[in-house]
Amino acid sequence: MKFRFALAAATCLAMPLASHAQPVKGPYVSLGAGTSLQDAFSYNNHANGDYGKFHTTPSYSGAMSLGYGLGNGFRVEVGGNFYRNNINSNHDYGYGDISSAHGGTETYGPMVNVLYDFNAGLPIFPYLGAGAGYQWVHLSSHLNGNNGYAVGGDAGSFAYQLIAGASYPLPWVPGLSATAEYRFMQLVSSRNYSEIGDENGSVKLGQHEYHTFLLGMRYQLFNAPAAAPAPAPVAAPVAAPAPAPAKTYLVFFDWDKANLTSRATQIIAQAAVDSKSQSVTTLDVSGYTDTSGTPVYNQGLSERRAKVVAAQLVTDGVPASEIEIHAYGATHLLVPTGPGVREPQNRRVEIVLH
Repeated sequence: MKFRFALAAATCLAMPLASHAQPVKGPYVSLGAGTSLQDAFSYNNHANGDYGKFHTTPSYSGAMSLGYGLGNGFRVEVGGNFYRNNINSNHDYGYGDISSAHGGTETYGPMVNVLYDFNAGLPIFPYLGAGAGYQWVHLSSHLNGNNGYAVGGDAGSFAYQLIAGASYPLPWVPGLSATAEYRFMQLVSSRNYSEIGDENGSVKLGQHEYHTFLLGMRYQLFNAPAAAPAPAPVAAPVAAPAPAPAKTYLVFFDWDKANLTSRATQIIAQAAVDSKSQSVTTLDVSGYTDTSGTPVYNQGLSERRAKVVAAQLVTDGVPASEIEIHAYGATHLLVPTGPGVREPQNRRVEIVLH
């Protein structure tokens, strides 16, 4: 019980701390597969007073869902699951022995979940959630030992679950993310099953608890990020008898990086050469980011990008006194986007010669 309360409290307390959640907006589908550990569960034979606990070993499990992202971090989904566990022994408290048992449980049913995605400035996006629904358990078992008998049938119960996971957007397929997930589920009601071969016999099973681990995929429908547009051409300066107009150079960066590519080094070198051959008094070096991080993180990243370009200009012979550094974070976007979008054209430093 302490574990369940702690996880539930963490879910409630962590939600207000998130900012700028991963922009899952619109419908999506998800599918996961893995394994499920079922806690030992009690049984009570009404006919002969026999009682004890079944013990299981993990087998396969799966889950799928259809959901909708609200674009602000929250998601709502309707899904179903199927958990298989093998019964391998029973602890008979009535007779005081532990003996082997055969069969298994198959748990399945619909669940409605509410989840929240977090953006922690990392390549992965953690999420937490909770759900409720109804689960059926198909039981087929045969108890050995002093009073062996078989039990089987289907019975259902209200259930709830807590969810913790993380997603990783796959850059080569827009809208597709890999997921890793843990689910704790509990069936809250006891259920009665028939004793096979005895029309009057019945066995009552207690609450069921599951710890499920899933790996899967989530695909965002109809709202996958568009492919990056081609770089905007830089307008050629217009000849005029007045002082030469400002000339701009664009230096682009990889996502969440502030290091220079070979192409970036060439552009900076050309800007340095042009500044010496023209009547340039000031070089404005302005750093920018896309909208995929938090405002504080983006401000620092844009400043690091501007400083690394300024340092390379000095290396290429431009006096440091002629350079002015600015950092604008995710403002003044070259390509307008919503929050949380990895847009290559917005990850840049602009060098303007005055």
